Amino acid sequence: MGDIKKQKKKFYPPTHPWQKTRIEEERTLFKEYGLKNKREIWKMHSILKKFYAQAKKLTTTKTKQSEIERSQLLAKLYSLALLDKDSKLEDVLTITIKDIMNRRLQTLVFKKNLARSIKQARQFITHSHIFVGGKNMTRPSYLISRDEEVSINFRAKSSLSNPDHPERFVEEKKPVKKPEEKKEKKKSPKKKAPKKKKTEKKQEEKPKEEQKEKQEKTEEEK
Repeated sequence: MGDIKKQKKKFYPPTHPWQKTRIEEERTLFKEYGLKNKREIWKMHSILKKFYAQAKKLTTTKTKQSEIERSQLLAKLYSLALLDKDSKLEDVLTITIKDIMNRRLQTLVFKKNLARSIKQARQFITHSHIFVGGKNMTRPSYLISRDEEVSINFRAKSSLSNPDHPERFVEEKKPVKKPEEKKEKKKSPKKKAPKKKKTEKKQEEKPKEEQKEKQEKTEEEK
């Protein structure tokens, strides 16, 4: 009996835990791609760093073996739809973390409208509803190649393979109409009653006083 093979680390956590810019970037990726935890981001970062390190190493060496490795690296990145066919070794350094995230099975299931949300796409994968190339795939972080992208579909025996299944109904987003510019109504200024002068007020008060005096006299005569 041989010894148990020691598993290598699949990711390396960030060296500094409290970097504001990195934390904000991870937060946006976490929400956009419906990830379970930040380890999934770190795994994709480690894959990207390996591509960078290999490309930098091959640019400095010029041997037959380096040429073979160079062509193999470019072919691999082309098969993952991370580079074009005519790309060069320098183009490897232009690949971003979002490019790798877009090749995950979870994001492609959502983009193919097989799920209503990115989180539901993850649920379908983990519950063994998704087939890739005729094989059951339960890893949301699996990187899909160009050839495999066409074969992503529901399992034949799954209830979700029926297009009329209620969970497969994707609401079409209606185009948002721009609000019409409201015409500003010209508010007519309220006409204020002209202020009465003191002399006019006194003239109005005089007849009232005279009426009171007349009433008092009539009451006394009675």
